[in-house]
Amino acid sequence: MTASVLTRPRATAATLPARRQRRRLGPGRPIPFAAAIGPLLLLALWAIGSAAGWLDSRTLSAPWTVVTTAGDLIASGRLQENLAVSAQRAALGLSIGTVIGTVLALISGLSRWGEAIVDGPVQIKRAIPGVALIPLLVLWLGIDEQMKVITIVLGVFVPVYIHTHNGLRSIDSRYVELGESLRLRPAVFLRRIVLPGALPGFLLGMRFAVVGAWLSLVVVEQINSTSGIGYMMELARTYGQTDIIIVGLVLYGLLGLLSDGAVRLAQRKALSWRRTLAD
Repeated sequence: MTASVLTRPRATAATLPARRQRRRLGPGRPIPFAAAIGPLLLLALWAIGSAAGWLDSRTLSAPWTVVTTAGDLIASGRLQENLAVSAQRAALGLSIGTVIGTVLALISGLSRWGEAIVDGPVQIKRAIPGVALIPLLVLWLGIDEQMKVITIVLGVFVPVYIHTHNGLRSIDSRYVELGESLRLRPAVFLRRIVLPGALPGFLLGMRFAVVGAWLSLVVVEQINSTSGIGYMMELARTYGQTDIIIVGLVLYGLLGLLSDGAVRLAQRKALSWRRTLAD
């Protein structure tokens, strides 16, 4: 019996079943339309709860009621008008905040003196919620568009700075030594080594930034506004129109989801050279 065990051929990769050879330790193959599965399940639970009477329509309107209300708002033009105003505010604040966060990250990430001057104030702002600054911004700037855009900028530039700065400081020092040995000019070093090395961190920061822009917009549009999705929701709260409030919430959620999806798509395209667990 001992001899038979000793002479039994050892299992190799060639003799293992094909199914076991294909097994991976990672998360597995990508699922088509995976990003839509979670929201669709949430929508299904919402519809089932409304149809079964588990959800009070005065507290949470049914999905079909929300769809009907959205159709009425579109027919009257209110939804498109308010959406255009909100999108303009978010886009302007996101653009300015992204530029400020990127520039500050480059100054702080590439210079010790820059880090000593810039990083501390940014970390202080990071610890202060944007909502806490609104009373001060109202006193300084009033309640016009300038205050709203600056509030969005303050909610955007911090995540862009944090993740871009981390991406810069995470660049392998061997690449820096290679650039020094090749005597690269500062502009070439910045273009060939620094920017590609910081790109993963920057794109991750953009995912947080686009969501931060919409979150900030929700807050500022409910403070003495006369237009925008938040204003429409605040007006509906005054008259107890739950369905319109839900329309606004769904719209904010869809805008955030689509914005994040756009950044993730750009991330996959720009970083296609990387091999990660997600691949």
